[in-house]
Amino acid sequence: MRKILNNIYMASGYLSGMSILMITLLIVAQVVGRLFGFIVPSAEDFAVYSLASATFFGLAYTFHEGGHIRVSLAIKSLPPKVRKFQEGAILIFASVLSIFMAFYMTHLAWESYLFEEVSYGYIPIPLWMPQVPVALGAIMFAIAILDDLVCMLQGKTPKYLQHEDEELSLDNDLGGEL
Repeated sequence: MRKILNNIYMASGYLSGMSILMITLLIVAQVVGRLFGFIVPSAEDFAVYSLASATFFGLAYTFHEGGHIRVSLAIKSLPPKVRKFQEGAILIFASVLSIFMAFYMTHLAWESYLFEEVSYGYIPIPLWMPQVPVALGAIMFAIAILDDLVCMLQGKTPKYLQHEDEELSLDNDLGGEL
């Protein structure tokens, strides 16, 4: 199961990177097009859709790798039992919020599909198409948070805390050498 989850997180990161690559290619096509006197229709719309995909696909990978910004100055000063309780409460709250977000993003994409909604851009795009990657990214993020919640409930250290502790020990090692 761990290998499957790690593959999901890695795939999420790759999909985010591919979305950023798509934004880059669209911008380059626009610049080259302007030099040669042609436009890329709805390039801005596709770039925005790719940005949304990159953002939501990147959530699970970044969370799993401990890359989200945390205000840990106050957290680190707490006693270990209080800190563990606080981390658990935050993971429960984050799980509820991420499941809520994943459910409603999926529901939004489904409704857009049912009602055949399209964008108002130069090229009308069915709105469910750019909404599906956002919904998938939200689902992957919810899975990542639930994964760490289960780890914590089993008495293990969540992955994001492992990365945080590794960075702290690396900073201490570097500080000792200076």
